[in-house]
Amino acid sequence: MNTMTPSDQVTSDHVTIEPSILYFGTPVVLLTTENEDGSVNLAPMSSAWALGRTVVLGLGREGQTARNLSSRPDLVISLPGPEQWRAVERLAPLTGRCPVPPTKAKGCRYEPDKFAASGLRPEPSHLVRPPRVAECPLQLEARAERVRPDVSGDHLIVETRVHKVHAAPRLLVPGSQHIDPAAWSPLIYNFRHYFGLGPELGHSYRTQTPRDTAAVEAV
Repeated sequence: MNTMTPSDQVTSDHVTIEPSILYFGTPVVLLTTENEDGSVNLAPMSSAWALGRTVVLGLGREGQTARNLSSRPDLVISLPGPEQWRAVERLAPLTGRCPVPPTKAKGCRYEPDKFAASGLRPEPSHLVRPPRVAECPLQLEARAERVRPDVSGDHLIVETRVHKVHAAPRLLVPGSQHIDPAAWSPLIYNFRHYFGLGPELGHSYRTQTPRDTAAVEAV
């Protein structure tokens, strides 16, 4: 119950909207999974987040990736940089399902060899069967530990456990195991448009890669 009186309420400059999507700036990842015949599926997605060594994925339940992970849990989560956006977009209208599911967007077509179609190269993994994406600066070998429907019933929530992380050497803080946030720029999917990161604004008190940001903070 709203107990505020009119004098307590603040006039808002916001308007209420009904957007068709809520991709409000999330990283793009490329998922490699194993098809039933042993071939590889490669799929882009932008609903992923990490908590410790767990990466949670949100997938359309009719896609080939969802079908694969429901029975073959090995996967690689490769994170492209901004320079890979064209390859990601070449993958966007492709599906590994034949026939194409009716839930797929108009213009989507079946493609069994997505690596060739995208111009990306597979790279052998160490612990899992699906390959890594060679061009991606960060690659996470993982296994799906829990696959379940979301509350809408239209998607799957996949909880994966990361077992090995591969990073391009240029991303590392010298002499450490840390990714240098000034060297790493993820590809961001922002309301169906692709972006990289802008200049650093500052850092969290929990960072393990501090830098002098006095000049930034003085602005």
